[in-house]
Amino acid sequence: MKFGRFELQGKTFFGLVEGDQVVELDGSPFESWKATTRKHALAALTLRIPCVPSVFYCAGFNYLAHIEWGNKRKGTNVKAPEKADIGYRTNNALIASGETIVIPADSPGPVQFEGELVAVIGKTARNMTEANALDCVLGYTLGNDLSERTWQKEDRTQWRSKNCDTFKPMGPFITTGLDPLDLTVSIDVNGQRAASYHTSKMLFTAQHFIAKITRYSTLHPGDVIWLGTDDATQPDLKHGDTVEISCDPIGVLRNPVVRAQG
Repeated sequence: MKFGRFELQGKTFFGLVEGDQVVELDGSPFESWKATTRKHALAALTLRIPCVPSVFYCAGFNYLAHIEWGNKRKGTNVKAPEKADIGYRTNNALIASGETIVIPADSPGPVQFEGELVAVIGKTARNMTEANALDCVLGYTLGNDLSERTWQKEDRTQWRSKNCDTFKPMGPFITTGLDPLDLTVSIDVNGQRAASYHTSKMLFTAQHFIAKITRYSTLHPGDVIWLGTDDATQPDLKHGDTVEISCDPIGVLRNPVVRAQG
């Protein structure tokens, strides 16, 4: 199934996506729901972020090719991590597919995309094991972990470099029944392929992150875990660009880019 969150005439609701149609739901896929007789053309609806997480987790380095690309670009010798690192992002940065990424006027740049698979939690989870970790996952969506690289070097907590308003596009939909280790995520900038990778190359799996997180912290329905990116994250984004993160079973997360005026 493919769930989305939509707005029509001031009303926000969850829907079941069936081709170019959306069946409006009573309730939520995170609680209980039933399909209604109300159907809408997908093109007539405004997309909203598919869920509003209470906690927004993210993987640290999780793909080897991304580490190797960074080392080559910067002349560094960063090693692959021996254990999974977990960070946080902020909800204020979340925007839906179709909304505009705004680069702050004083950003020295570069600003780069990071296309990621996102696990969406569907059930309250504590002390999960890797064997049963996926039992708490509703499905998967896509994320674009925008990064302002100069600020990333300057700010130890990455509060600006990763968390500016609009820097975390997420969507378009949540698709259930997927194998998180058997998906291809692709990134296009202005219609040109910039990167593509297979999720089987993760250093640490979604199961591993869920088991590690829930040893210490409870996951709740609607929480998300962004699972990292692979390959290069160039070209640098600039005013007038459009960036697309895509995965066939999930859809296309598409956002235009503008630079704020001083």
